[in-house]
Amino acid sequence: MSNTRRLYHATLIYSLFSEYFFQFVNISRNKGMEFMVGKDWKEYFDLVIVQARKPRFFTDLSRPIRVYDERSGSHIWDRVTKLEKGVIYYEGTVKQLQDLTGWRGHQVLYFGDHPYSDLADVTLEHGWRTGAIITELTHEIATLNNPEFKKNANWLQMLTQLIEDHQDCEDPDEQKILMKWMAERDKLRNDIKYVFNEQFGSVFRTYHNPTYFSRRLFRFADIYTSNIANLLNYSVNHTFYPRRGVMPHEYISYFV
Repeated sequence: MSNTRRLYHATLIYSLFSEYFFQFVNISRNKGMEFMVGKDWKEYFDLVIVQARKPRFFTDLSRPIRVYDERSGSHIWDRVTKLEKGVIYYEGTVKQLQDLTGWRGHQVLYFGDHPYSDLADVTLEHGWRTGAIITELTHEIATLNNPEFKKNANWLQMLTQLIEDHQDCEDPDEQKILMKWMAERDKLRNDIKYVFNEQFGSVFRTYHNPTYFSRRLFRFADIYTSNIANLLNYSVNHTFYPRRGVMPHEYISYFV
């Protein structure tokens, strides 16, 4: 059973919002959804909207939802008063969607792969819960779990502490040792950074600070994962609780 089918059976409501034309979603060069799920892919979604024009779908107020006619390849001008499973819908706005479905605020967990075009407006303007799909996490986590990386990262922390504790020494021999430590620390920092990517390092961290991408991700996403199928490991009633972070002035516990 494909991940899409398994997720459908595991979730209460499963919807697809695409900014692309129906032809791309259904019959593009690689057959789109037919290739990934099968010709009956529409059965696994309670609602399908194509050419949603994200992020304008979440901010516009006046563009109506229309029914998409698969045979003619164009939308039907009749007013939509209810949403039905198996019907392809075209454009529209999130306000109409909420009015027709009753989906409000924290009742919705919406997933997207772009913090701005997918997630920013729905969480800031409409209070939806949001999840980000970040495919780079697969490589990131594999690297973080590499024994060599762990050894270097731990030694970098210890070396930094040694330098900080002994930086005021005045003895010439001690100063030479300190300089060697600092050179080793610089090398370790670069080794740890570029092991993720030889050009620019990790998507999520630049040396010891989060990247701009990470800060925006944490701002707009309640949870993030490398693949939506990872949710199959949890029940539909599962609650994800945020972890307590440590600020620079706070005590760092070994258990935090």
